[in-house]
Amino acid sequence: MTERKKPELLAPAGDMECVRAAIRYGADAVYLGGPFMQMRAGKVGFTRETLAQASREIHDAGRKLYVTVNCFAFSDEIPQLGEYARFLKSIGTDAVIVSDIGAIAQIREECPELDIHVSTQANCMNWRAAKVYYDMGVKRIVLARELSLEKIAQIRANVPEDLELEAFVHGAMCMSYSGRCLLSAYLAGRSGNRGECAQTCRWNYYLMEEKRPGEYFKIEEDERGSAILSSKELCCIEHLKAFEEAGICSFKIEGRMRTPFYTATVVNAYRMAIDEAAPMDLLRKELDTVSHRPFCTGFYFGDPSQLIPDTEGYVRDWLFVATALEASKNGQLRIETRNPFAAGDTLEFLSPGQTGKAFTVSSVANDAGEPLERSATPMRVLTIDAPDGVQAGDILRKKI
Repeated sequence: MTERKKPELLAPAGDMECVRAAIRYGADAVYLGGPFMQMRAGKVGFTRETLAQASREIHDAGRKLYVTVNCFAFSDEIPQLGEYARFLKSIGTDAVIVSDIGAIAQIREECPELDIHVSTQANCMNWRAAKVYYDMGVKRIVLARELSLEKIAQIRANVPEDLELEAFVHGAMCMSYSGRCLLSAYLAGRSGNRGECAQTCRWNYYLMEEKRPGEYFKIEEDERGSAILSSKELCCIEHLKAFEEAGICSFKIEGRMRTPFYTATVVNAYRMAIDEAAPMDLLRKELDTVSHRPFCTGFYFGDPSQLIPDTEGYVRDWLFVATALEASKNGQLRIETRNPFAAGDTLEFLSPGQTGKAFTVSSVANDAGEPLERSATPMRVLTIDAPDGVQAGDILRKKI
């Protein structure tokens, strides 16, 4: 019997620390943005130099690199695409993620050897559109988020076998149509379609009646107002086999603006889910250790109303407190701190392929060996007592 090929696990990265976390915790591929036409321009754009560095580390680990070039292009940007595509190919980029049809055509013409994945921003909703992209030379479609698994299966059944289908399985969602939103541009002068989204849908809003100017009414009883346009977050870890049966070959995690803690934890959980390496109830608990809005399954099972939050705010029950700088030895561990903790606290360490393991910190010392009662300074190197088994690069966290 032929062993089934497991779906690809595709992780986000906004900096080199996230790249390394994605690799270490089991991603098969990493996607990130460079200095040109990427949708997270203000925060997480790699330079050409750091793109080349990321490519080296990703490929040395035997993984793939996809670079986002997914803004909607203006005419004066089209001539720049050929040179940029050739640069990306020269550093080993496996594919570019593109939404603009003109950008797709230009890249295909000027750098035909570079694979193209159509971005979810292109909101590909049907098999006929998918075949048009395929005829243009596109290798993969990142499907629109508004599709159910039933509709995805219909697309899979009507497109060539070698056209790959990718879908988001986890992360923040946008209330707009496949990310095509004008709210940020209208209220903040920053276009979400140009990588500058101010996340105005996450702001708190009040209701004002036309004939009662200056009188503001709360839509929900909350002193901060109501974030009625802020959707729940996607979490489909319990449904990966259904995604695979529908024809999805790549499971995509959202989050290029998130922390290495998020990247490590979410990638690790989905890696174990794909490999069937841990009980599902433990994996759900792992996902609850990162800050997130309430979870839902998006449009995949035909109930888009579930995206509307029934509670305000985030789930924030855990803190990322440190990263292990080397393996624990003789009960001691050198760490780089991120958030406060103290002697006597119970921490958990997260190693690849495992769920969190708890231990109690009985002592904390600085590099001079002087004891400390509490660590409150980020990015500080300290030594704590810890059990053997903690590995270099492990994440340490604390329940609030």
